Amino acid sequence: MNEEQTGEEQTSEEQNNDPLHGVTLKNMVTYLVDCYGWDKLGDWTRIRCFMINPTLNSSLKFLRRTPWARAKVEDLYVVTKWNQQHKAKRGGRSRSESSS
Repeated sequence: MNEEQTGEEQTSEEQNNDPLHGVTLKNMVTYLVDCYGWDKLGDWTRIRCFMINPTLNSSLKFLRRTPWARAKVEDLYVVTKWNQQHKAKRGGRSRSESSS
């Protein structure tokens, strides 16, 4: 196997391990708003674009220019997706229900 193939395999593996690979910022914000609504999103992230007259376009514009805010949204998206995937694996039961 040559170095080029090794690099391609490594890139593919990194992409498979990246939960944000192929997910646009617009899809992330839309998903989070559908899950939590603008009010909770603003409360949890403390990002003003979600708290004062929020719109998808204005939020995207702000997040694209503000790395710390985008990082918060990306982190919340990853945690939310992970929680939903694991909740589905448990059959939709909470931890307290599954341990009783």
